[in-house]
Order: sequence, then C-alpha cells, then structure tokens
Amino acid sequence: MAETEKPTGLALLRMPFPPNQISKLPKETRVQADERKARKQGCMVWKCPKCGGAHHKDAVHLDYVGHAALTDRLLDADPHWYWEPYVAPGLPNPGNGMWIKLWVCGQSQIGYGHADGKSGGDAIKEIIGDALRNAAMRFGAALDLWHKGDLHIGHDEVEAHQKHPTQLTNEQAPQGPVTDAEWAILTDLIEKTKADAKAFCTAFKIKSVKEMPSAQFDRARAMLNKKLAAMAPADDLGGDEIKY
Repeated sequence: MAETEKPTGLALLRMPFPPNQISKLPKETRVQADERKARKQGCMVWKCPKCGGAHHKDAVHLDYVGHAALTDRLLDADPHWYWEPYVAPGLPNPGNGMWIKLWVCGQSQIGYGHADGKSGGDAIKEIIGDALRNAAMRFGAALDLWHKGDLHIGHDEVEAHQKHPTQLTNEQAPQGPVTDAEWAILTDLIEKTKADAKAFCTAFKIKSVKEMPSAQFDRARAMLNKKLAAMAPADDLGGDEIKY
C-alpha cells in the first residue's frame, strides 16, 4: 500500500498543530485585572501550572500557537515566505498596531497586530507576532484555535443546532472580549457606516469596541451590516433605524 502523501505548501498550513506546539495564554476579565493591579489579597497565582506565568487566580486560559511554532510551520510550507507593512484605503486606523501583508507560496493575506498595552521593543515584537498569527489564520493556520467551539461538526450536530439553536448557542457562548479579527471587522463597519462609535458602545454597555463581549459579536455585526445596507441608494429598507 502506497504511503499517504504528506501535505505541502498552503495545504500544510491547514494541518492542526501538535499539542507540544500549542501554548496557554491567560485571559483576565477587567475586574480580575483591576484586582491584580490593586494587589488584592489572595487574588494571584504566581507560577501557574498551565502557563508558568503570574496572573489572577480565576483567569481562563486560551490555546494559541506562538511566534516560534508558527514560523516553523511557515518555513515548512514555504522557505521564502515574508511579510511587509500594509496600508490601503478603507482599512481601519491601526492605532497602536499595524496592518501587514503575509506572502506564502506566491499568495498573500492581510492581518492586524497590536501591542496589547506593551511599549518599546516589546510592543514592536508583540505587534509583529500578533499580525503574523492573524494573517496566517486567513491561510488556515491554527484556524481551529481561533474558532470558539467546534469548527467542523457532523451532520447530527448540525441538525441539533437547527432544531435547538438557542440552547446550543447558550451552551457554547464564547467568553471574553472580541478577538483582534472580530474587532477589525466591527471597527471597519463602524467607519463604513459612519456610525457614532460612542453611541454604539453605549448601546452595548462597553467603554470601547475592544471590550465588546465576543458573545455579542454576531449581533453587533448584523446590526451594523443592516445599517450599511440601509445606506445603499437603491435600497429602501425603512422601519428600524439604528440609533448610532
């Protein structure tokens, strides 16, 4: 029997990462972060057995692929891969971050990275690593880790979701704030619709779009898309105007 041909190139990027290349990232809520900064008694774990770091004892851990593991996979897929800073009309303002274009096997995808509160050299490294992960995700790299839930489910699960969509959504509701990719989508829609960002945040009881609960992302995107569609000259949707 012939040996199964191993995937190469872009197909290799779609392959799941082995457990030894998947790291744990602690994610604190705003309340937990405030307690940590205030040095509240008994709130900290200093050498976490899962991630080895110091954070609030109740922080959740997210699976992610680090810069080194991703670089290793990119080199296996295409030894000549490279990235470049990217600026184009219509992209949201990068703020404390950067848009990049990642080239692999002669094809490109854009991605966004931000410093997440860091400064100096650490901020630059964080931005580059974050942008590479974001762009590589669009090639399919570690896509299962970006998705909150089961990315590929069977026929029985699809039927169950169609019969009981609310129950399934509640059980699998993602926790924490939106991802960088989700944030980029929302900020892009806010800019395109010329929505009042302050009123938008007030409607969702958040201080900034970055704090949007990921569980509310689909609802927020749908509302903004509806507003965008209503702006089209050929469409007269009428009725429910979005007040932001």
